[in-house]
Amino acid sequence: METKETVHVSKHDHLDGIYTLTFNRPNAMNALSTQMALDIISSLEELRKKDDLRVLVITGSGEKSFCVGADLKERKGMDQKEWHEQHRIFEQTAEKIRTFDYPIIAALNGYALGGGLELALSADIRMAAEHTEVGFPEAKIGIIPGIGGTQLIPRAISVGIAKEILFRGNRVNAEIAKQLGLVNHIFPSSNLLESTYEIASEIARNAPISLKMIKKAVDTGLQVDINTALSIELQCYYKCADSEDRIEGIESFNEKRLPQWKGY
Repeated sequence: METKETVHVSKHDHLDGIYTLTFNRPNAMNALSTQMALDIISSLEELRKKDDLRVLVITGSGEKSFCVGADLKERKGMDQKEWHEQHRIFEQTAEKIRTFDYPIIAALNGYALGGGLELALSADIRMAAEHTEVGFPEAKIGIIPGIGGTQLIPRAISVGIAKEILFRGNRVNAEIAKQLGLVNHIFPSSNLLESTYEIASEIARNAPISLKMIKKAVDTGLQVDINTALSIELQCYYKCADSEDRIEGIESFNEKRLPQWKGY
C-alpha cells in the first residue's frame, strides 16, 4: 500500500497484475482538489514503473462518490491566475490517465460529475455501482468541461445525446448510462470492486504487449482518417507479431499450458 495525502495505491496479492488507485477525500465526496490532482499525477508516474502492472483500477473511497469534480470550496476566492494554474494541473491529471500504457478501468462507486466524469471517460472501461449518477453540470455555473469532457463524451456515445447531456447539465442514472454506452456494466454496490477485479483479471492474463498495442491502435486511430488508422493498426500488429510473446503465445497454445509472458 502506497499512501499519499488524498490518494491510496494498493495491490492485492491474489490479483496478479492489478493495482488500484483510490481517490481518498470521502468527506468532500472525493472532489478534485489541487493536492489530489498532484497526488494522482505522481501516483500514475510511479505506477508506470511497475513491471508487474497489467491493469489499473481507479475508484473512490466510500460508497457515495467516485468524484464530484473540482472542489468549488477550494476555488472560492481564487483569482484568474490561480484558477488557470490549478486548471493546468487538472489537465495534466486527465492526460496522465488517458495516456497510461496499460488498460485503466474506472469503478464508479457513486457520483461521477463534472471533472469526475471527465476522469472516468479518460479511462478505457467504466463499471458502475447501481446507484451511480453521472453528468456534466458545468453549464449551470457558467463554464464548460475543460479536461476532455466535450471531446470524450461524443466519442463514447452519439453526438446528439452527448450534446443534450452537456446542454442540460442534468444527471444520468446508471441504467441510462449503460444503455447509452457510457458505462460497460452495472453491479450492486457491495459487489462493484469484486466484479471489476474479475474482469480486470481476465484482461491481465493476456499478453502485455497486446494490451499496450490494442490501446495504442484504438486511441491513436480514433484521431485520424481510416487509411491512416489502418496503417497505425498494422504498425501495432507487427510490433506484436515480431515479439517474443507472440512466439510464446503460439507455443503455449500448442503445448496446452499457460503462457509465460515476457512483455516484449
